[in-house]
Amino acid sequence: MEKMENSSEIVSFVLAAFGNVGELKYLYFVIILFWYISICVANTVLIVVIHVDRRLHEPMYILLCNLCVNEINASTSLYPLLLSQMFSDSHEVAVPWCFLQMCCLYTSASVELCSLAAMAYDRYISICHPLRYNVIMNTERVFLMILLVWVYSFLSFIFSFSFIFSLKFCGNVIHNTYCDHQLIIRLSCSVSIQSFISDISFATVSVFIPFSFILVSYMKILTVCLKTSKENKQKAVTTCTPQIISVSNLFVGCIFYFIDFRFVVSQVPDEVHIILPMYVLIFQPMLTPFMYGFNLPKISSSRTSIMQL
Repeated sequence: MEKMENSSEIVSFVLAAFGNVGELKYLYFVIILFWYISICVANTVLIVVIHVDRRLHEPMYILLCNLCVNEINASTSLYPLLLSQMFSDSHEVAVPWCFLQMCCLYTSASVELCSLAAMAYDRYISICHPLRYNVIMNTERVFLMILLVWVYSFLSFIFSFSFIFSLKFCGNVIHNTYCDHQLIIRLSCSVSIQSFISDISFATVSVFIPFSFILVSYMKILTVCLKTSKENKQKAVTTCTPQIISVSNLFVGCIFYFIDFRFVVSQVPDEVHIILPMYVLIFQPMLTPFMYGFNLPKISSSRTSIMQL
């Protein structure tokens, strides 16, 4: 039922995309469960390696731990609900739980970019101002940066999307596998200019500002690297490559999300419409531990040492 006479009757949303799963739900359940466990294990292993090896108790790796925590948080915001809905007959989600998932997902998205911005700043100070690095990036300042990243991201969500909590809904069918704010807004009885303003606000505060900060940091790093020795260039490339790949992957994910919702392509299968918006949530949480775990020499050597114990 997509339309209701009394909007007060809306106490839950129906995730309609699960209706197309059919008998493949058992296979999908196993694949999703395996992927979710793999994400949690991979990120946890990286956190443990950094925690155990005191040589890794540096700002860069502390910020990396925060990034891994966010990958687990983002995945936990999505996958448990996916798994629970696989064998549900109604595919209903209570409105408060739907709003909670939306809050966690969009806060995690903001934390992801803001954390990468903090890591880019750390690399900028390390490469461009090495003599002042220990003074500027001390432990207290790093933990303060992490706190600010989470508070900033949560407040950006509240500022952009808090109006959704007071909307009156004339429908309850979400054509997706998770609670997305754009689809929820479409179910409201009256869509105002406020929804457009909220999208612009969130995109500016949570995407454009941190991305601009990342871009400026790496442009300055590039400028310094062009004037330095070949050995220093190699070190800079080694430490910056994982972050550049992470940002690039997020950019690709944003493009997929934009294409799927802004231009409805009717020719592609339903599965593609479901997977495209979830691209970042599927690949980014696994990309982070593998990119940093295998590409950063200190982490690779520490992981090998711990495995040999």
